[in-house]
Amino acid sequence: MPQSRQEGKMRYERIFPAALIYCALLIALAFLLDSPGNIWNGLGRIVLEGDTLITDYIALAGAGAALVNSALVVLISLMVLHLVGDPLNGTTLMVLGLMSGFSLFGKNVFNIWPFLLGAFLYARFRREPFVKYSNVGLLSTCLAPVVSFICFAVPSPWSLAAGLLLGVLVGFLLPALSAYTFKIQNGMNLYNMGFACGLVAMILVPVLTSLGHTPTTALHWATGYNGLFTLVMGVFCGALILGGLFFCGRPPWAAWAGYRYLLKATGRSPSDFLRTYGAAPVLINMGINGLIATGYILLIGGDLNGPTLGGILTIMGFSAYGKHARNIIPIMLGVVLGGAVMEWNLTDYSSQLAGLFGTTLAPISGYFGWPCGILAGFLHSCLVLHTGGPVAGINLYNNGFSGGIIATVLYPLLMAFVRHRRPVLQDEDYFESFEHDEPITPISSHHQIEEDNSKQA
Repeated sequence: MPQSRQEGKMRYERIFPAALIYCALLIALAFLLDSPGNIWNGLGRIVLEGDTLITDYIALAGAGAALVNSALVVLISLMVLHLVGDPLNGTTLMVLGLMSGFSLFGKNVFNIWPFLLGAFLYARFRREPFVKYSNVGLLSTCLAPVVSFICFAVPSPWSLAAGLLLGVLVGFLLPALSAYTFKIQNGMNLYNMGFACGLVAMILVPVLTSLGHTPTTALHWATGYNGLFTLVMGVFCGALILGGLFFCGRPPWAAWAGYRYLLKATGRSPSDFLRTYGAAPVLINMGINGLIATGYILLIGGDLNGPTLGGILTIMGFSAYGKHARNIIPIMLGVVLGGAVMEWNLTDYSSQLAGLFGTTLAPISGYFGWPCGILAGFLHSCLVLHTGGPVAGINLYNNGFSGGIIATVLYPLLMAFVRHRRPVLQDEDYFESFEHDEPITPISSHHQIEEDNSKQA
């Protein structure tokens, strides 16, 4: 569905004011739910907390403070991308959705800065513009809890400086590491940075433990907000769907046809849905995915709070970059299957998050089919409950770490199996060698693949 260059430019430019409106709505909702004094005091508690998983800012400081923190983190992210001249696209929506979600449980206005500085210094070290690493710098804030832990939980006069310096060092190293981990997962794990940060965390935690400062997991989990946040998410997702149908310059039938066309995408990373399909299908996709994720939590008897809302907002952000109803539902069904046969319940805190963040494996479902998606979700539901221990809760993208392990193992096995059934799939290297975390767009058209196969024949 090609569009003119001018239309595409206008489509991307609307991301900036739309994100500002989103932040304003978060702040307005916060002040409807709580008083200014409580919000201010709550922000102080959020900044001074250790932030290891699972630290629900709604349970810790109240819904108002959590929402304001989310708005401020999104504003910081937006300003960074704007100041460095990052081209706004589907990746931008993905990053903003992820930052908004995780700033409800783990990221705050204090602990994200060292990682951004580290990515900036890496760009200077490479003598390249920071715009190449701005998104990576924002995504690397998944290790933000290690900064908060050392700064505020380690009893030492040097703890503040040590925590900030460690965050800068991690932010400096992650651009190179994440570029490598992206390639070995073959685009099957959307939370690539979670895998890279999980590897770093497995080194950091033993080092900290050897120094006598062992991070410990936390459990702050809010309950009793289902009615409120069901209403909020219903209105928000409904507005996105209506916006896609009626306010994107397309007839409703054309917008819906674009969404149906989007559902055919595998979601294999990198998949910029905004560039490929346009704003209308992406907005519809975001709204529908948000309703699916919210409905999933309600159907299993879970809780709508900071962590689960973070998972829902992350899914909605990745609705512009790989996720849609057809490739996330099989993953969720796999997690449900795990809850039915394993010795844990779907309402367990980690299990609720696994059902949402496990959709990092959506490309497996989209690329190999829904049975493989159910298998991936099932394996993920078992593995993710055990990967949090070695990293002691300091990797906020723990599901991305688990998803990276599963993707690395499943991809070659599934390729060996489906090659005999679906010869159109070729074990090609869609991800050629590159120096920066700048993914090469994979072949997305089956017609193009078939044409290439016929030429080879």
